[in-house]
Amino acid sequence: MPPKRKMEGDAAPPPQQRRNKSSAANKGKKGGASADGGGGVGRWPTIRPKKDLQINRLKGTHLLTVPNFFTSAEAKAFIDIAENIGFTHQGSLGPLKGEAYRDNDRISVTDPLLAQTIWESGINRIFEDISISGKVATSLNPNIRLYRYTEGQRFGRHIDESVNLGDGSRTLYTLLIYLSGKGSAKESSGQALVGGETVFYDNRGGVVAEVAPEQGMALLHLHGAKCMLHEARVVKKNIKYVLRSDVVFA
Repeated sequence: MPPKRKMEGDAAPPPQQRRNKSSAANKGKKGGASADGGGGVGRWPTIRPKKDLQINRLKGTHLLTVPNFFTSAEAKAFIDIAENIGFTHQGSLGPLKGEAYRDNDRISVTDPLLAQTIWESGINRIFEDISISGKVATSLNPNIRLYRYTEGQRFGRHIDESVNLGDGSRTLYTLLIYLSGKGSAKESSGQALVGGETVFYDNRGGVVAEVAPEQGMALLHLHGAKCMLHEARVVKKNIKYVLRSDVVFA
């Protein structure tokens, strides 16, 4: 079985490389401290329930996209709040040390209310007919992460690990919500995002899907033992922002 990434964002390289190790000692700060812990109620934007969601299946139920899951206003509000909190740089030791290449900025918060709000705004309906080994989707991981990729930053090929949360609960899907990208107001002002695609690969290295960031779009993919190798390609122009959580099954 190939190595897997850790919950907090440490990543595993492709299977031919060694098992991932923690890169905590190599995380320098950039733009302020991360916002770990609770107490985030009231700081986040209001997220309205979504109706008539369009679910695009790129690889059965293994890989899905949902356009316009966040409105442009919701996405922009998350960006503004994240920048106000301040990001911490997230690096890695690199493939020679058994870690996927990683260069981006990150905020991590534990906020059950925010997770519940996002879940109940429409993610829950996406999983009504999906079960895995007798388990059904129940919630989002309250560990919410916000990522920022500036020009030249990227996240090399890796896989996402399933995390045991106890009491029979385990994360089985990654949730990404693009906060910037196609459709943002910045497109018309010459500040459109270029690059930063999320690319998925099969066992032979062939491209399964190449997903270009669209503001407000949600991307969901199976993780753990059946996670596809994937990467976040280099940002060539402007800034890519992403919200990340995980779908919990029990």
